[in-house]
Amino acid sequence: MNNSFAKYLPWFILREIPLLGNSVCKKLILQFKTPENILKASRNELKSINRISKKVIDGIVNHKNFHDAAKKELELVLNKNIQIVTIIDPLYPLLLKEIPDPPPFLTYLGQLDNSSPDISVVGSRNATSYGLSTSNNLSYNLSKKGFQIVSGLARGIDAMAHKGALKANGKTIAVMGSGLNKIYPRENKYLFNDIAAQGTIFSEFKVNTDPLPQNFPIRNRIIAGLSCGSIIVEAAQRSGSLITARLANEYNREVFAVPGSIKSKKSQGTHFLLKQGAKLVENEMDIIDELHQFIHVKNYDNNSSLQKSNSDNSKLNKYNIIKFLEPYPVHIDVLIEKSKIKSSKVTSQLLDLELEGRVIRQQGDYYSIPEE
Repeated sequence: MNNSFAKYLPWFILREIPLLGNSVCKKLILQFKTPENILKASRNELKSINRISKKVIDGIVNHKNFHDAAKKELELVLNKNIQIVTIIDPLYPLLLKEIPDPPPFLTYLGQLDNSSPDISVVGSRNATSYGLSTSNNLSYNLSKKGFQIVSGLARGIDAMAHKGALKANGKTIAVMGSGLNKIYPRENKYLFNDIAAQGTIFSEFKVNTDPLPQNFPIRNRIIAGLSCGSIIVEAAQRSGSLITARLANEYNREVFAVPGSIKSKKSQGTHFLLKQGAKLVENEMDIIDELHQFIHVKNYDNNSSLQKSNSDNSKLNKYNIIKFLEPYPVHIDVLIEKSKIKSSKVTSQLLDLELEGRVIRQQGDYYSIPEE
């Protein structure tokens, strides 16, 4: 603990210095290489840094004033077995270093993995069943292709993105808009624990920081910065997800959007992005075609996995009608016409699928794929 304390205390002191923003801190690290060197620098040396204010210089020169607050926070982090990664550590996320204002350090739970490309999946908190199932399925399939799924642990699209990755036994990264000791929303406590066990949970905020509204746009730049591309599944016209998309575009990362119903307000934001040039997503292949250079395809040579896959395919073949179902409700007459299957067999298959929970029957003999 003593070694860790000595290693990280200068970073925590820098965070306590008033008005020292991340972009200036990045310049300081590039110039002086370590936080210790920054804290030892003279006024004249500090003045050589472009756009550094007198108040920040005064804070750095008088950094001992912030020692106690930094020490208290660092002790809290270490006592809770929270880990720290700094911008000069090899395991610091590579793409995040490239943004103009990366966090000088991140606190995290779980494991760091820079071997897989990151892609963010974000969207509405009050999502439709179509949005939820799309987020889950896209994340599952992209995870199977070797991507780490990044999102914000919010209810709705974010939560389903994390769950899709976990279901695929893949890695997922949650970026918090609060401290690691303040799980938000509380309903995602078990999801938080699952991600900590199988992926990574990041925060740049102090451990006991509450989930204040102003924290989430700050959090969104990390989501965009970590990722080689950002997928917006559902978003209203005014949505935090559009901030993530704007930042991804500013960072020269790919922006993807999933189209939805023209009658749904939850699709207005994604349709706006499509008009602005975002790439339309219907399935994971639309993303893979754009980001194929990042993919490390996993090799599955487990015989039991292969047998399970064959068994699942056999089960699907039993229900030929399922491939004609969509996230939007489809009338039974349309299913009969498209499938060319006898109406009695269609009715029988739909009933079996409904009993298995794989299809939802809507009023008026409409059917749809259920929320996962």
